[in-house]
Amino acid sequence: MNEPLLQVKGLKKYFPITAGLFNKQIGQVKAVDDLSFVVYRGETLGIVGESGCGKSTTGRMLMRLIEPTEGSILFEKEEVTKLSPQQLRKVRRDMQMIFQDPFASLNPRHTVEKILEEPLIVHGIGSKEERRKKVREMLEVVGLSSYHAKRYPHQFSGGQRQRIGIARALMTKPKLIIADEPVSALDVSIQAQVLNLLEDLQKEFGLTYIFIAHDLGVVRHISDRVGVMYLGRMVELASSEELYRHPKHPYTKALLEAVPIPDPEYKKEKQLLTGDLPSPSNPPTGCAFHTRCQACMDICKTTKPEWKEVGNGHYVACHLYT
Repeated sequence: MNEPLLQVKGLKKYFPITAGLFNKQIGQVKAVDDLSFVVYRGETLGIVGESGCGKSTTGRMLMRLIEPTEGSILFEKEEVTKLSPQQLRKVRRDMQMIFQDPFASLNPRHTVEKILEEPLIVHGIGSKEERRKKVREMLEVVGLSSYHAKRYPHQFSGGQRQRIGIARALMTKPKLIIADEPVSALDVSIQAQVLNLLEDLQKEFGLTYIFIAHDLGVVRHISDRVGVMYLGRMVELASSEELYRHPKHPYTKALLEAVPIPDPEYKKEKQLLTGDLPSPSNPPTGCAFHTRCQACMDICKTTKPEWKEVGNGHYVACHLYT
């Protein structure tokens, strides 16, 4: 295994709930609650889970677009949470993000050239002529044409806009790219093209990805390792092949069984999830999943399960394996 590029320990994000005339705090939403994982150089770590599990908040915290409540983020052994704005700007040259909505993340008043040139201006890279040349080269790299530089975002399709978003993330030659559901807003036929592009770019530029998604099929296609999140916590982490073949956590099993199989003759017993996702402002005691788990035991209701390795780099937080 390569050396760690990013190490996350005990990461938390609690949003205050306020009410009344003086905005008095009456509670808090535990969007991310005690998250720890490592990303190795050159790999793709997939993070999956239902809407509201905290995966997008995690991605934004890693970039410090949202300030963490608690915890440590080490990028190349440098503590990101304690950096000043000037130091953070230097680190962000090596950490970039691809957002979910390709239209909302592009300035509609700017041409593609101006959008792609901006990261180079911010980081003081190259002369005006060198920057323009780089813009045209990068457009070709992501499968667009150099003449597209003079157009505006509304003149492109969703898939083309996402390619522009990917080009913008690559402009500063980053080491880590956090992709926050980059294909969920796209047509299925376009999703495959964008995923293949991301894989090709990873090989070409030696990139490391954190790939956030709710579609397990997409994550399986692109990830080396996969982490499953539930209600702000990581419940399972393993290599992609290991997780899909031998899932341990009841939540992971339920997610995998919900993936549609394109065979009308295929039938199997499904372990369907019952009940709704509990509120992050009032999570259940003990194991957060116990209210919906078919394997729930008495200990699950009172004691939070330990995050432990069960062999072969496979981690799980479940009382069935303690």
